[in-house]
Amino acid sequence: MAMRLDKYISQCTGLSRKGVRIALYGKRVQVNGVTTKSVSQALTGNEQVTLDGEPLALPRARYLMLHKPAGTLSATQDSSQPCVLDLLPPALADGLQIVGRLDKDTTGLLLLTDDGAWNHRITSPRRACAKVYDVTTADPIAPDIAKQFADGILLNNESKPTLPATLEQLDERRARVTLQEGRYHQVKRMFAATGNRVVELHRLAVGGIVLDPELAPGDFRSLTEDEIARV
Repeated sequence: MAMRLDKYISQCTGLSRKGVRIALYGKRVQVNGVTTKSVSQALTGNEQVTLDGEPLALPRARYLMLHKPAGTLSATQDSSQPCVLDLLPPALADGLQIVGRLDKDTTGLLLLTDDGAWNHRITSPRRACAKVYDVTTADPIAPDIAKQFADGILLNNESKPTLPATLEQLDERRARVTLQEGRYHQVKRMFAATGNRVVELHRLAVGGIVLDPELAPGDFRSLTEDEIARV
């Protein structure tokens, strides 16, 4: 952990930048037993930092899965429409980031965290983190669609085809699709490019993390250590 002392104190205590400076200039902070006023002192992660004699420690990062219901926005706040963070207690929702958004009418697995590095591991295009969706279409799915998805589809107004995707047909109008990327409205646009229309879209999994079948729409729970490590 490489971090400035003022940032570390702020993250441990919730103090504002001004509050941290007041504490430092008031000789209330010690690093390894030595009083310091340096806001920019670099920490490596092995130091013991105290404020008013009390040891400080970074709060544990939070990782949650939420079963997103239809009709909620993947946004932190919106004055006119319900957002996914409205489904959480305010104290829990504070500071959480949405890991990969879902359309308003799309349901299923949505991940939430305050760990920016973990979020980046999932959402970075370079990581090609797999996402699995169950899809229901308006019209029957043609037999050659799986091959089209595997070969890559050139979406409207784009210059590069999609990365290879897998399509497992479940019945005449239902399929399970696995993507290795996350373009805007990608599943819907891929089916539109084949002349079909998505009427229901449900995300089952992200990078080895599978939606808990015990979670009803709108419910959430913390991830296990094993789930956190799967991405």
